[in-house]
Amino acid sequence: MIKAAFAGKPGLEVADLAASLTKDPTAAPLVSLVALADDRVVGQVLFTRVRIEGHGADVAASILAPLSVHPDFQGRGIGGRLIERGLKELKEAGQELVFVLGHPGYYPRYGFVPAGARGFSAPYPIPDRNADAWMVQALQPGIMPRVQGRVSCADSLNDPRHWRE
Repeated sequence: MIKAAFAGKPGLEVADLAASLTKDPTAAPLVSLVALADDRVVGQVLFTRVRIEGHGADVAASILAPLSVHPDFQGRGIGGRLIERGLKELKEAGQELVFVLGHPGYYPRYGFVPAGARGFSAPYPIPDRNADAWMVQALQPGIMPRVQGRVSCADSLNDPRHWRE
């Protein structure tokens, strides 16, 4: 299975990527949310800007990456609440599409569907056996049938090491 941009990676690697993205001007605009327990950060999600190449019009789109929850707090719904809140903020801000590379058994419960089948190519090739791990969600009605192309991420995320098995 694709390890998504961060699943299974050491915590410091995820933290370094999140820090890089928050400083990367090509990632803006971004939405960053944290979950706290006793004034301690126990979860974090970051949504950053993506561009859709091969589509003439400018489309407001983001990617969910990374999502992390401290191991002691996993299984409590923290990640899901971070995703839901982030999607709500993006929709209110006028974002039209959100992408994620992640576990196809987890993200569909938050409205994500396979992106490749809808004409969206990942920044780097996804093996056919893992095609359903590359997902998209429309935040505005009618946008998906009108848009297709290759997704290009912020410079910090547009690195093949984040897109391999």
